[in-house]
Amino acid sequence: MEHVLRVLEYDKMKAQLIGFVASSLGKQRVQALKPLIDLEDVQLEQNETAEISDIIRLKGHVPLGGISDIKAHVKRAAIGGVLSASELTEIASTLYGSKQLKYFFEEIIDEGNIDIPLLQERIQVLEPLSPLEREIKSCIDDYGTVLDQASQALRTIRHQMRSYESTIKSKLESLTRGSTTRKMLSDAIVTIRSDRYVVPVKQEYRGSFGGIVHDQSSSGATLFIEPASIVTLNNQLTEAKAKERREIERILTELSSKVAEEEAQLLVNVETLADMDFIAAKGYYAKSIKGVKPILNNQGVIDLKQARHPLLPSEDVVPSDIAMGNQVRSLVITGPNTGGKTVTLKTIGLLTVMAQSGLHVPANEKTELAVFEHVFADIGDEQSIEQSLSTFSSHMKNIVSILEKMNANSLVLFDELGAGTDPTEGAALAIAILDFVYKKGALAAATTHYSELKGYAFNRDGAINASVEFDVETLRPTYRLLVGVPGRSNAFAISRRLGLAEDIIADAKLQIDSDSTQVENMISSLEDSRKSTEQEWSQAQQVRLEADKLRTELEAKLDEFERMKEKIMEEAEAKAAKAVADAKEEAEVIISELRDLQKAGYQVKEHQLIDARKQLDQAVPKLNKKQKQVKKTAEKAKRIPKAGDEVKVISFNQKGTVVKKVTDKEYQVQLGIMKMTVAIDDIQVLEQAKSLEPQKAITTIRGNDAHVKAELDLRGVRYDDAMNRIEKYIDDALLAGYHQVSIIHGKGTGALRKGVKQFVASHPRIKSSRDGGMNEGGLGNTVVELK
Repeated sequence: MEHVLRVLEYDKMKAQLIGFVASSLGKQRVQALKPLIDLEDVQLEQNETAEISDIIRLKGHVPLGGISDIKAHVKRAAIGGVLSASELTEIASTLYGSKQLKYFFEEIIDEGNIDIPLLQERIQVLEPLSPLEREIKSCIDDYGTVLDQASQALRTIRHQMRSYESTIKSKLESLTRGSTTRKMLSDAIVTIRSDRYVVPVKQEYRGSFGGIVHDQSSSGATLFIEPASIVTLNNQLTEAKAKERREIERILTELSSKVAEEEAQLLVNVETLADMDFIAAKGYYAKSIKGVKPILNNQGVIDLKQARHPLLPSEDVVPSDIAMGNQVRSLVITGPNTGGKTVTLKTIGLLTVMAQSGLHVPANEKTELAVFEHVFADIGDEQSIEQSLSTFSSHMKNIVSILEKMNANSLVLFDELGAGTDPTEGAALAIAILDFVYKKGALAAATTHYSELKGYAFNRDGAINASVEFDVETLRPTYRLLVGVPGRSNAFAISRRLGLAEDIIADAKLQIDSDSTQVENMISSLEDSRKSTEQEWSQAQQVRLEADKLRTELEAKLDEFERMKEKIMEEAEAKAAKAVADAKEEAEVIISELRDLQKAGYQVKEHQLIDARKQLDQAVPKLNKKQKQVKKTAEKAKRIPKAGDEVKVISFNQKGTVVKKVTDKEYQVQLGIMKMTVAIDDIQVLEQAKSLEPQKAITTIRGNDAHVKAELDLRGVRYDDAMNRIEKYIDDALLAGYHQVSIIHGKGTGALRKGVKQFVASHPRIKSSRDGGMNEGGLGNTVVELK
């Protein structure tokens, strides 16, 4: 495996990944990273990477600052060692990082926007140990200095030390400013030697100055002397410093013992932080390479969609679609040197081991990769000078080892298979090796220059050709992988572009056998067909996009029209309602006056007043109800159609009947005598007509589909049976309310057609009949108009 990972440049990929870790903990995890071979383990790792990627996408970061590898500190404290102030500071900082990380994930869990069950389980074991963190920080600052407040004794000692230092400095400064002593000093400064305050005195004044000499300059001209007047103060200061050291030692010992008490939880925290740093690095790396979570399988299926090699600059890499597995177990890639064959091979191998390492891969969504027990690769020039092996021998030794170790759950990659020896023998060996790998059930991808292997995929089940495209016009490879098309030799085309005489090229062509020429012509034809297909597909895509755009615009305009229509109707209703209300109010006044006249003795009949008010109430407009009916109809139109439903095909403005469901988005509809497949968006389900006389029981005879169709097909039916079916069908059609139906009898001998004509001519409910038109079946169809 080490050899395979090296030739696939797995370590270079890991170097990229290390750039995203936040601490040495994460770096150690990355350095130890290896592909897994169990599908469930790989899926678990992939799911963790997906969860952290979601967090990074929505939150932008994962807080991992301040953490460090404190395992050694904790273990030393556990066996009674005293930690330094800086080591305790690292522990406090790591505990603070643990707290921030735990709060961060608890907030995400509370929000409920992201489902992170795996990371939630990891973060639950993280315990910030805030009391220990606070205690350390109350005694030691961020720079590793023990604070005065660490203990009352330390505060007192340091107060004394500052007092001694102040007195010493005051006395020494008075000496440096005195007129008598100033001339004896080489410089008017106060300095420290051997942890005691001294002044620099010229050599010649040694006897007259007095005091204790602690040091001298390199030239001997200056002596660093502790004046006798401050010896006692310096002694007191030295004693105070000794007390300070002892007190600091006591404080550190006490803190170290508290760290030892939390050894188990601290080590759990460290492991959890290491895991989280590593997982976060995977998420950041996936974002940087635009990686996706691959679909995983253990059936040896590889389906890379727009795959990119992660070590190549994103602006230079040409994505490739590569599919292997199921029926295709061998992929043979041909093409020119520097055309990208080896890169394609490495892309397949590297993305496979990346996926098995729990990393997202640089490809498009729905990319699928297999989890293999073994990945083997023979890539690059492995010639060994020490062993005196040729290039061919070196490759063959590696291939022999691969063939011995591989099994059905293996991926095998061969670069320039069979190269380095006689072309005929090399090609034969390459074919035999690929056949052997196929029989073993392993998945294989191989690059080659041999023309014999170009026909390999045409003659072998389970094999497919591929090639890297070469632009003869620019004499440069395009690095595009063409699956299904073998690479062809471009030697003649390149030579011609470079100016080689045409007669030499023609002579060279004569040296090639006819089989090779036919193969090259076939490959050329395949390439031309592919380019033509791609161009037509691109044009079709453009037309489809334009049609979609036009449809969207028309739908928007229709919606706008409907809104305007509804608004106008509402305004009209409001105006009409107001007019009626005004009229009603006026009429009520008139009726009131008429009642007054009635009371006064005038002849005004009561039933006439009631009728007048009733007519007035009926004058109120019913626009709202109509609008509700329109909305109700629209709601019904949205109903999912089913077989037998009467529908309207919007694009043809024709009514028809649903025959059957073709797909979730398409239905077969009967329009007259035609059956056609219609998109669901083009279908409007019509409301079934309600019976006008529900009290009368009407028995309707229906066809096989529980619905009478607009045509009767008698082809292949015996004459007597056909006559019986015609009579019954006409009755059913009349009951269903059809005005026109078709009777399909075919041409045949003409007997059935003649019988049908005689029947319809004598039927009392048939108004007329005629032969079908050009698009209606012609003489094989009789169209009947019912009364």
